Amino acid sequence: ILESDKGEPSSGDIQANATIIKRTLANFSIEVEMAEVNVGPTVTQYTLRPAQGIKLTKITGLANDLALSLAAHPIRIEAPIPGRSLVGIEIPNKTATKVRMRNLLASPLLQEKNSNLCLALGRDVAGIPIFPDLAKMPHLLIAGATGTGKTICLNALITSLLYQNTPENLRFILIDPKRVEFTPYMGIPHLLTPVILNPEKAVNALRWAVGEMERRFDVLSGLGARDITSYNNKLKAKSDEDLMPFIVIVIDELADLMSTFGREMEAAIVRIAQMARAVGIHLVLATQRPSVEVITGLIKANITTRIAFQVASQIDSRTILDSAGAEKLLGNGDLLLLSAESSKPRRVQGVFISEKEVKSTTDYLKDAGEVSYQEEIIQPKQSQTDSEIAGENSGDDELYGEARRTVIEAGKASASLLQRRLRVGYARAARLLDILESNGIIGPSDGAKPRDILIATPNEDSDIYSQEN
Repeated sequence: ILESDKGEPSSGDIQANATIIKRTLANFSIEVEMAEVNVGPTVTQYTLRPAQGIKLTKITGLANDLALSLAAHPIRIEAPIPGRSLVGIEIPNKTATKVRMRNLLASPLLQEKNSNLCLALGRDVAGIPIFPDLAKMPHLLIAGATGTGKTICLNALITSLLYQNTPENLRFILIDPKRVEFTPYMGIPHLLTPVILNPEKAVNALRWAVGEMERRFDVLSGLGARDITSYNNKLKAKSDEDLMPFIVIVIDELADLMSTFGREMEAAIVRIAQMARAVGIHLVLATQRPSVEVITGLIKANITTRIAFQVASQIDSRTILDSAGAEKLLGNGDLLLLSAESSKPRRVQGVFISEKEVKSTTDYLKDAGEVSYQEEIIQPKQSQTDSEIAGENSGDDELYGEARRTVIEAGKASASLLQRRLRVGYARAARLLDILESNGIIGPSDGAKPRDILIATPNEDSDIYSQEN
């Protein structure tokens, strides 16, 4: 299904370039000692150690002079390289190579990870595979100009998660205001709802996610669990209940949604970003307009892991990363990753995945599993009064009778039981449980344990149901 790496990057004459760098700096009275050279997929990093007493600003200020001497543009200077007493000068390769998904997923570094939420992002300037963990981020903001590799990066991140997780472990909500980017994923069993194209439905989905977050916190506290991982571990040991899946919400073009529902979108995003990590809900936001109207101060403050592709200006770079640098990237998947693990952005050549590879992967998943959508996710949220009018206490849900028979025959009541037997989403199953409890058919919730049945036989239940009606 996935293709392997082809060819090797060519950096040109390494020794000649190192000599030019040293000579150019010496012309400006900067003595340096050249160190190792790292050849990456897109750029080659020449490292050097300045003599005592040399100000780093003198070296960084000579970027254009070095570019002229090397006949290479643009070059990027990293001074110092994080964790080392070296300066790095990154020069574009004569021949670049693509980083393919197949090789990254087969990397021993990924196999050593304990998390199933590692993203196959690409390779750094030394060619080392980079696998940031979405569970630790816990949310991601991606920005860059049109045509720089942003959508390919999103496809790669989604695909890498699909290869690591079953639909029972991970579910997606994909929001695509551009209407064309996420169509290959329509119908895969990992989706909670069909790919969302409408801005109003996107807002409803985020509101649902906030409600789901609050519900999950109640469930976790009922079992005395600190986060979703410990909850699922306790659940495995205690009962046969279905595990709580992670939910990843991916928005391909945030700017469109912010222009139509700015206040509602920002409020929901900030709420989820602040609290949802513990309950396994993660956001991946992407935009091609890195302006303060789209990436607001509140959103930036709550999403600390960010990816910047090539942008037009230093101002755009500062909007995304709070520092310059993204304006000097090469495009075609060349990116800077800013995370909590490093105080400075890390340069990475993003993984490339073709439309054919995405289609082959999604076609396989569609054949292997059956899709089960939760339609209530994109429905407008009803007020409490509307819910009561709709019959929350009268039992007039069309599946009420079947739900009543199911729990009595099974001798226990749980949302996962109703989801499996009635083929409904969680929200409707939980609502049916509330109706059954209010009508005295089942007992109250007791953490993760199935609820008690308060009616001994189906006949007794029929009597009560006829009295209710």
